[in-house]
Amino acid sequence: MRFGPRQNPWTSRRVGHATIWLHILSMDEVFKALAGPSRRRLLDELHSNNGQTLGELCRHLDMSRQAVTKHLRLLERANLVVILWRGREKLHYLNPVPLNQVTERWIDKHQRRIPLALSELERGLEKTQPRE
Repeated sequence: MRFGPRQNPWTSRRVGHATIWLHILSMDEVFKALAGPSRRRLLDELHSNNGQTLGELCRHLDMSRQAVTKHLRLLERANLVVILWRGREKLHYLNPVPLNQVTERWIDKHQRRIPLALSELERGLEKTQPRE
């Protein structure tokens, strides 16, 4: 598939000896990546110890190397994991930006409204309950 100058969903940024490809995504891809418990475990592992090789990740998880690779590929497409090369080593890093965008877009917005939503729910329940 060819993209014109305005349609290319990929941008790159040079950081030291590595080029990081940043993919501009819809939130659907992030939610799809977060939907799998194995992928969430991978993200948790990277959160506790960022910058791991594939072998290091496999040691901490009860999955085959191929399964971890498959899940990492999906996490990379969702921009939740970024790969940096250190010599011949391929290191995987957690990218918190998409998670922050989800938090700002969905969680913070709804969390601010919780007290109002609870009082509206209470009033609605009071109207539907039969009076004795």
